[in-house]
Amino acid sequence: MREKKEVVSYCMSLGKVYEDYPFHDDNWCVMRHKNTKKTFAYIYTREGHVWVNVKCEPEWRDFWRNAFASVIPAYHMNKTHWNSVILDGTVPEKEIKRMIAESFDLTG
Repeated sequence: MREKKEVVSYCMSLGKVYEDYPFHDDNWCVMRHKNTKKTFAYIYTREGHVWVNVKCEPEWRDFWRNAFASVIPAYHMNKTHWNSVILDGTVPEKEIKRMIAESFDLTG
């Protein structure tokens, strides 16, 4: 998973979500729950790669950051509860999906 459309498509598959562009900038896609409008993923391009900001439990935050160099404290977000996943091909797709799904569950 390296393309923005792949991430959006996976997020949409989680059900009862929608994509939003609240910053009036097509580079920033925000994935939200339909019922609460809470955000579970920020998808954007930065430094030549697609990045995804996802919410995580603090005890998992450090696990993900230690497991993959491309999982870092979230860009423009609370560093305690959010990670940025840089889609540069080094994080396996199943792990990216797992982090997105966890963020979906935590914000639902």
